[in-house]
Amino acid sequence: MTVKKVTLLCSVLLAFSATVASAAGINLAWNKCAGEGTGTQNRNFACNVNTGSNLAVGSFTAPAGVTGASGNEVVIDIQSGAPALPLWWAFKNAGTCRQTALSLNFVADAGNNVCVDEFSGAGAGGIGAYFIGFSGNPTRARIVAAIATASPGPLDADVEYFSFNMLISNIKTVGSPACAGCLSPICIVLNSINITQGIGIGDFKLTNPVSPASNVITWQGGAVGGGGCAATPARNATWGSVKSLYR
Repeated sequence: MTVKKVTLLCSVLLAFSATVASAAGINLAWNKCAGEGTGTQNRNFACNVNTGSNLAVGSFTAPAGVTGASGNEVVIDIQSGAPALPLWWAFKNAGTCRQTALSLNFVADAGNNVCVDEFSGAGAGGIGAYFIGFSGNPTRARIVAAIATASPGPLDADVEYFSFNMLISNIKTVGSPACAGCLSPICIVLNSINITQGIGIGDFKLTNPVSPASNVITWQGGAVGGGGCAATPARNATWGSVKSLYR
């Protein structure tokens, strides 16, 4: 083998190694941060009580070069296989069937061994908007949320960081008044996490899963349309535009 061929082969192998080593991406799992290994992809619920809630945990593996993470901008898509999004999944907006049943918090599980609390308990924020019928599709909803900290700091590459807890309450599932559609199969896709930094530093928008489908969870075994789950294209949003949703 010639020196030229050896050099070319080494270059290819180095490039391949760099690609394999770089695991930056996003995760979503029921119950626990994905990296803990005890979370689940599907959640089944008998829809027979109004008490309790369902926890989904969003996380990401950081890319190289994050020097001053100041927050996260989060986009989550909810997709139903029914002709329209069931009322049980109608959240937040005034007059919706389960207006108060969806919430986010930023309190990492103290028992985590792998997933690091990105902001060491100092993250704050919430859901800015819940778009039912997103992009003209009556079967889809989109959550836009923001998390911020007053103490920006660097993130380590290839470390998994906790971003948010999404809680879906079981209120108004049975009895009167109840909201129909709890038993309907649903797909939930963590579309993107944008790691924001200070002005002039630049953000890091993550849209790819850490591993195949690691950003997808299902409800009642949901495989939308029989073809699995798929995220809609993420909409570009600035930090200012997301914060404006709270006004």
